[in-house]
Amino acid sequence: MSLTDSIGTTPVSATSSGLPTADDAVAHTLLNCLLRELPGPEQQTAVTDGHLLLRLPRRGVLLRVALRRTSLLGAHRFTGSVREQHDGDWVEIDWRRLAAYARDELSSRTGVRNEEFLDQIASSHQAIKAALDVHAARARPDATVADSLATYLASEQSLLFGHRFHPTPKARTGDPASWLSYAPETGSSFPLRHLAVREHLMAQETAECGSADVLDRLGSDVPAGYRLLPAHPWQYEMLSGHPGLRAAVERGDVLDLGRAGKPFAATASVRTLYDGDTFLKFSLNVRITNCLRKNASYELSGAVAMTRLLEPVLNSMATRFPGSAVLREPAYRSLLLPGSGGAPDRTLLEGFGVIVREGLAARLLPGTTPLLAAAVADEYPTGPGHISRLLDGAGPRTALDWWSAYLKLLVPPVLAAYFDHGLVLEPHLQNVLVCVDDVGMPAQVLFRDLEGTKLVRERHADALGALPAEVAGPMTYDAQRGWDRVVYCLLVNHVADMLAAVADLHPRTERALWAEVRATLQAYADRYGCPPRLAALLSGVPLPAKANLLARWERKADREAGYVRLPSPLAEDVRHPWSDAR
Repeated sequence: MSLTDSIGTTPVSATSSGLPTADDAVAHTLLNCLLRELPGPEQQTAVTDGHLLLRLPRRGVLLRVALRRTSLLGAHRFTGSVREQHDGDWVEIDWRRLAAYARDELSSRTGVRNEEFLDQIASSHQAIKAALDVHAARARPDATVADSLATYLASEQSLLFGHRFHPTPKARTGDPASWLSYAPETGSSFPLRHLAVREHLMAQETAECGSADVLDRLGSDVPAGYRLLPAHPWQYEMLSGHPGLRAAVERGDVLDLGRAGKPFAATASVRTLYDGDTFLKFSLNVRITNCLRKNASYELSGAVAMTRLLEPVLNSMATRFPGSAVLREPAYRSLLLPGSGGAPDRTLLEGFGVIVREGLAARLLPGTTPLLAAAVADEYPTGPGHISRLLDGAGPRTALDWWSAYLKLLVPPVLAAYFDHGLVLEPHLQNVLVCVDDVGMPAQVLFRDLEGTKLVRERHADALGALPAEVAGPMTYDAQRGWDRVVYCLLVNHVADMLAAVADLHPRTERALWAEVRATLQAYADRYGCPPRLAALLSGVPLPAKANLLARWERKADREAGYVRLPSPLAEDVRHPWSDAR
């Protein structure tokens, strides 16, 4: 029997309330990646009798896993172990065997070898297992009684499993004994390392006068002639042996004031910390998922330049779409010590670079509670902001009302940014905060992290030409690549996963939920115009999905990752009346 002969429409079970083991979580994530990027596009998959069948044609392996729920976008929900067909039977295999099969298939498909791949998957497994152990022992705030800040931070720190379509979502280099102390999954909160640096050895840019003053207010014991430079304690440990830094400390150009001040909590990105007033985005010389998480010198300058350039645009958009806002990044500060030849030591400049991001109070609507979108949309209810808690006991009609309200806040400003302003926002799940009212309904969305925000080159040539080339280059996309990024982040990464979380509560509503996505896009087109790219989207052209597995395998930077194309659920023939999705 061929795979295509096996396709069926067998109903699947409802979502389990329990959490998977680390073994199953890693295996299911690998299956997601394989399905999306390899056997899926090659039509080597099928759904039959409540199971997914998936063939790795070059490795000659047929795999099977049970389904909790199928998905119109192919982002199915799995349950239990993965099995391999062997001598007519289905034999259980563990995540290590599955990872080895993926390695062999990738090597044969691409002609590339990657000796790091299996170790990175093992690192991700180790981190997930540690996070599950801590989660079981942690007391977590209840969303109905905790204060807004505690609930928000709990949502930031609740992502135990990470990106569903990344092969190594929790991989981190370094000693686990070190990173566990600073990981969001462990609920970490800690004081910063304070350095006092002579003023002439301080690198700093600001979008406007006073933007960096928040850094000076973190400490009160800085001698005259020095400025405060906060450092992530983990990064300080990794760079403390640098000869240039040691020499500066010995000369008295840098004073180590130790850990001081009120604690900062780790957010989902690990290196961005929050004290309830200000976000600080630090460098970490640690590879997390795919990239070394340091603030490159062009990213330090680029954050401030983007804030300055976008201020009139963002103010205009906030007026036009009062349920959305973007958090600015108005300053950075770092260490400007001479290196070889007298040029600034790049390792120290980038390693100690800290970007100031606005706190929530600057943009948050009064009376709302911010929640990380990735936590609301998580496959499993690991935090107080999960959709199952926001819609606790609600029926399908209320769920659809919640969904409609959410889309109206999220989608229009992202489209307007691209079409009207040549601005590519990056609204993936970890870059958006959902702000809910006292009954859990969406009232506002906040976009963050200007590193991923880009300008369409053709629309901003003059502004980009006024910047140094090394800063301007990484701030841009051409129009087509920018559109792919918008559609991927908005619809495939964000909307599809949030939709899946709602559909887990009411599985028969998936078509109605996608119909509401289409209706939101159509309403935008009717009101503001329908440029060709939006018309194609509404017609159901395939959707771009970032190829995280192939990018990781080929060791590409995120910016260089390619896309695979997914059949779109947005074509008109997926629309059904609400009565069909009771």
